[in-house]
Amino acid sequence: MTTPDRPSPEPPRPDVPLASARGRWILLATVLGSGMALLDSTVVNVALPAIGRDLDADLAVLQWTVNAYLLTLAGLILVGGALGDRFGRRRIFVVGVVWFALGSLLCGIAPNAGVLIAARALQGVGGALLTPGSLALIQGSIHADDRARAVGLWSGFGGVGAAVGPFLGGWLVDGPGWRWVFLINIPVAALCVPVALRHVPESRDPHAHGTFDVAGAALGASSLALVTYALIEARNGGALVIAAAVGGVLLAGVFVYVERRRADPMVPPDIFASRQFTAVNLVTLCVYAAFGGFFFLAVLQLQVVAGYSALAAGAALLPTTVLMLLLSARSGALAERIGPRIPLTVGPLLCAAGMLLMLRVGPHASYARDVLPALIVMGMGMVALVAPLTATVLASVDPGRAGLASGINNAAARVAGLLAVAALPLLAGMGPDAYLSADLFDAAFDRAMPWCAGILVVGAALAWATVRKPAADALQPQCRTQCGVTAPALESPRAARR
Repeated sequence: MTTPDRPSPEPPRPDVPLASARGRWILLATVLGSGMALLDSTVVNVALPAIGRDLDADLAVLQWTVNAYLLTLAGLILVGGALGDRFGRRRIFVVGVVWFALGSLLCGIAPNAGVLIAARALQGVGGALLTPGSLALIQGSIHADDRARAVGLWSGFGGVGAAVGPFLGGWLVDGPGWRWVFLINIPVAALCVPVALRHVPESRDPHAHGTFDVAGAALGASSLALVTYALIEARNGGALVIAAAVGGVLLAGVFVYVERRRADPMVPPDIFASRQFTAVNLVTLCVYAAFGGFFFLAVLQLQVVAGYSALAAGAALLPTTVLMLLLSARSGALAERIGPRIPLTVGPLLCAAGMLLMLRVGPHASYARDVLPALIVMGMGMVALVAPLTATVLASVDPGRAGLASGINNAAARVAGLLAVAALPLLAGMGPDAYLSADLFDAAFDRAMPWCAGILVVGAALAWATVRKPAADALQPQCRTQCGVTAPALESPRAARR
């Protein structure tokens, strides 16, 4: 008689050489799967004005179009990794790709805003299932001698995808229409699934068990949903908004209570016993809240106020990602020599300066004179801080928990972006129809950028006061190419172990 919770035996490690045909197929499958989720996180913002006009939607709908995806992705990404470890990483990866494609199809044919928002939430569930498994499949399949190169290629292709995303999104919006921003995922998934099923071997964690922190995931996601609703709808006031805000805070307290008492919680409270880990996650919250708010509003400013087309607005944002793609590995190496404190302090300050320079962007703004300098300064700030951020998170915990630490840090960044997109329009005094008026939106954008810059200054101060140089033999990330506009790189548990 068998015990239901007993894990299935782990299949023998295939140790596939990267240079072999099967090794290249494995790399292709993982790049295609993670690329869908990465592209989706960057291309949708460019399509927001077109979505609003076509669906006759107000600003709240545009906020929910971004946040419905972030909500389910942030709430379930740790669960997605655990499911892969227990039931098979390839199996959960393929389920995630199919789920993501179905959500994309629903987004592409959505007849109204309500269906679009619900479909975006479904997309986020798919993203939470496929994202953790993508890198883990490389770790579980590729020969040890080739693994570092495979991970480097995987992260490099991901960086290229992040750079191409806004440009591709703008081209689709101006060409066949905003619905193709979502529908483009379907042929990618149609290629990814058969490649994964035919060429990627199954792997799982033999130490994984059959129980999952469903209560923790439900409480965390529900708390975020209520707080997000309260922030987005706060401009309308009313008892329902107050009830949502109070309920969200109460559920957050219940979440902490439950996690403290579970034998195997989704977010083990004792991991925050590391002061460095706690400090770096606070810095992450500040940094990615500012990034989330900035990239949500910047593409609207360029289109609504400066008069750019969707393609021009998407292409305008390329410098930040290109700089990260080219220089993040060198930034990580520099931080390894001098320690993370200076990069994690200087980086946010440079980003803050770049956002304040965006105040020069108004009607008929010159790209070379007004937009490009701001994005170069901001891009250099992102280069300075993102790679050291990931390395410091990994170095602040026991090696056996580095994968968990990376997952928590990644989720924290997405939560920060979620809350910023919900709160920043409220703080900037944006009305529901502000994005339809160049004058109204320009004035609100000018009020929003100092908020973003101020949050970054707080993050820099936290880094200077709390971050210290890790030990010389501390863990380093395998993903050297860091293009984390929406979140830091998600490291596989095996990638972090020596």
